[in-house]
Amino acid sequence: MNRLFAHLRFALLAAFCALAVLARASGTEPESTAALLRDRALADTTAYRLVESLTTDVGARPAGSAADGAAVAWAVARFHALGYDKVYTEPVTFPVWRRVAESASVTGPVPRRLLITALGGSVGSGGPLQADVIAFEDVQALQAASPAAVQGRIVLLTRRMARRADGSGYAAVLPMRSAAASIAARKGARALLIRSLGTDNNRLPHTGSVVYEGGAAIPAAAVSGPDTDLLERLLRGTRPVEVRLDIEVDTGARYTSYNVIGEITGREPTREVVMMGAHLDSWDLGTGAVDDGFGVAVTMAAGAMIKAAHQVPARTVRVVLFANEENGFDGAQAYAARHAADRASHRIAVESDWGAGRIYALRHVPADPVLTGRLARVLQPLGIALDGAEGVPGPDVAFVAKRGAPWAQLAQDAADLFDHHHSANDTLDKIDPAALRQNVAAYAAFAWLMAN
Repeated sequence: MNRLFAHLRFALLAAFCALAVLARASGTEPESTAALLRDRALADTTAYRLVESLTTDVGARPAGSAADGAAVAWAVARFHALGYDKVYTEPVTFPVWRRVAESASVTGPVPRRLLITALGGSVGSGGPLQADVIAFEDVQALQAASPAAVQGRIVLLTRRMARRADGSGYAAVLPMRSAAASIAARKGARALLIRSLGTDNNRLPHTGSVVYEGGAAIPAAAVSGPDTDLLERLLRGTRPVEVRLDIEVDTGARYTSYNVIGEITGREPTREVVMMGAHLDSWDLGTGAVDDGFGVAVTMAAGAMIKAAHQVPARTVRVVLFANEENGFDGAQAYAARHAADRASHRIAVESDWGAGRIYALRHVPADPVLTGRLARVLQPLGIALDGAEGVPGPDVAFVAKRGAPWAQLAQDAADLFDHHHSANDTLDKIDPAALRQNVAAYAAFAWLMAN
């Protein structure tokens, strides 16, 4: 596999040798070079080979697992093979959570098996737990319920997630997963079940982190959409609906993983950096292709395109692959703390972690008419507009943004992201190679213009 990436690097270098000669002969402006990078990326297969290798040779890489260590080694080797000038790691230590076993079934009035998945960070059930179910549509309805109604029961939240191109349907239901367990625990519930946060109609439930507040913790799991529908139908009857739940997890150990960083060194002494980010870890259910192997491949390949251009950027281009984004944002928090003193050196930060769809908009860019004009002209052929919307930083970039680092958003179409997000369906076949190349083209052109 290393030989394959060496061949890819050689092909990139050879292609850009010719482009560099043309650039020098014509006195190429940053915009012209960005356009060359864009067009070359649209025909390049480096990103697909990267995500194919990550999902095949490493696979699922939950934080704190042996595969986490394998992913770090993989990333270091690939950065070197792609020709990055500087490759290094930064340690990140966090508590490990591991799924061991999980099962659930309706025991009355009609026996049925339920397909569930424990939420990341959930406590175990301490053996089989059996109780009647009480359903609420959402967190607001649960908050309004009396403790007497909830005491001793399993709480079920049933709100469906809406499909939206911008992914906004996710934010509307996210509190069911992140906040509801502690609310239910304080009212005396024995466990929490939520309708899986997805837009699919299959029986593969979606995981994701639960957040306990104030020490109030009960077992928490997601139920597949069709099985939630079943529970709702049963609850319309006159007899209580009883569920047996058994969740076993492993917690307590601490683990040190690493943010993996590759840099293309800039020629100016200001030490300013253009940072592109993604996260290296994934949940354990699928192979982490869309979340976030796609982003890993996009950012690594975009940096490699810039290196192969044989024109040294003015500012350093830094690609950061964050550790443990999925179950705690530990890598992003460690990076933000470690680089707090030099946050002003971040010219801009951008992140690829919103699925595998095409980019349709660039948002939150500096108010510089020359720069925005160049960005608009270079990105327009990719179907990307500077639409003036406020935008949001990526989940990892948000931590450096909170400390004052400038950021931008390359907004992706997320209409089908939540069909497979955080589920066993997050596999390589969900990635469209053409959409992947469009993303690389956008990131490479954007990073070049921001670095110059």
